[in-house]
Amino acid sequence: MTRTLSAFCGRSKRRPSLLRAAYLGVLCLGLGTASWASPPPTKEKDLHIYFVDVEGGQATLFVTPAGQSLLIDTGWPGNDGRDADRIVAAAGKAGLNKMDFVLITHFHQDHVGGVSQLAARIPIGTFIDHGENRETGDAATVRDWQAYQAVLATGKYKHITAKPGDVLPIKGMRATIVSSDGAMIEKPLAGAGQENPTCKRAEQYPADTTENLRSLGTFVQFGKLRILDLGDLTHDKEMQLMCPLNKIGKIDIYVVSHHGWAQSGSPALVYGITPRVAIMDNGAKKGGSPSVWDIIEKSPGLEDLWQLHFSEEGGAAHNVAAEFIANPDGPDAANDLELTAHPDGGFEIFNSRTQNSKAYPVR
Repeated sequence: MTRTLSAFCGRSKRRPSLLRAAYLGVLCLGLGTASWASPPPTKEKDLHIYFVDVEGGQATLFVTPAGQSLLIDTGWPGNDGRDADRIVAAAGKAGLNKMDFVLITHFHQDHVGGVSQLAARIPIGTFIDHGENRETGDAATVRDWQAYQAVLATGKYKHITAKPGDVLPIKGMRATIVSSDGAMIEKPLAGAGQENPTCKRAEQYPADTTENLRSLGTFVQFGKLRILDLGDLTHDKEMQLMCPLNKIGKIDIYVVSHHGWAQSGSPALVYGITPRVAIMDNGAKKGGSPSVWDIIEKSPGLEDLWQLHFSEEGGAAHNVAAEFIANPDGPDAANDLELTAHPDGGFEIFNSRTQNSKAYPVR
């Protein structure tokens, strides 16, 4: 059954800010074309993105119209290969029998931990990362870094150390590195470079000392659609990207930094990029901090926030309506979110739990 935008606009579960409410009012009165429905038919010209549930880690799979794949992060180690199995299952949905590129944002266990198990399950062409591990005082980080190095040492894989400004050699979309090993792009991306007014009242943040600040951040452009994934990049580094000039510009899809934890996702970043949709790869017990949730929900122009899990930290007041959550409160079911992007800038998001899709027409 299809639920029209007019029916959706009448719902009152989301507690929008005044700015967002005004924006949605215009959207609901003026467009009237977005809808909920069963998943759309696949088109050969589309980009497909799978937000795999790895319980508060990250594993985001891009599959381009050219048939090439980019996996950003591999989830956690252990758990009898749970996360690797879920990634392989997503690859199966996409019709893949290999991973062309696996990008590791940084060397914390919820991002690099699944490498060994994944490499044992599916062929991988090239690994991409920011270079050396800089957090040598944390035992878990060192252990998983060493396990990753052991995989690279087999000589079976190509390896790229990516720097800010590099364009990855992926066919079918343009993926530009905007942050790496603590360094940011020096020049704004095409169409960006405007003054960011949010910087004038921005909080001053202390320097992070973990691998988070080293995160490999990626800006993806597919046709007219713009997507940003900064890994766990922290507040202090966000300011270097966004203040005083916004080097990123406005985007359509924001992969919420750091699973929605309070160390990332500053107003200067979120209000500067003004995402149309935000997707949070949180877990039930990890991510979804109320302070970050509020910042995203108040972002001017935001149409929807989607979550992989109901956040226990957020509680009733700081979680979106159930239809926007892949895994609500309850037993682990490994549901994912799937985004189908069109070159004209339109896209749909499919919730594998509800088996419904919401369309976002060209704006």
